[in-house]
Amino acid sequence: MAAEAPPPSTEQVKLPTPEEFTEVQESAEFGELRRSYRSFAFPLTIGFIVWYLLYVLLSNYAGGFMGAKVVGHINVAFVFGVLQFLSTFLIAWWYSRHAAAKLDPKAEAIKTRMEGGA
Repeated sequence: MAAEAPPPSTEQVKLPTPEEFTEVQESAEFGELRRSYRSFAFPLTIGFIVWYLLYVLLSNYAGGFMGAKVVGHINVAFVFGVLQFLSTFLIAWWYSRHAAAKLDPKAEAIKTRMEGGA
């Protein structure tokens, strides 16, 4: 048995004109949203790329160091590899918190205004 779904809305949604998009793109509010995103995403991206390249370069050129045992059969390369995964998930979690707190409210305000809700 299929689940009951509400009928599609017959209400027409106002689509912004190209001029309205340009106007919003040039607004201070949109500039602040873009600045807030870039000030978070760019440094974190650069930092992660450097961290990743360090891992790759050490794996290629510092085999003795990366092969050093830390505990039992666990070596430095394994620890760095696990830290790569951990840092990836940490950055994703951190970004989602940043977006929810700083980006989403600004973006929602712009979207609502563009769609004629404000």
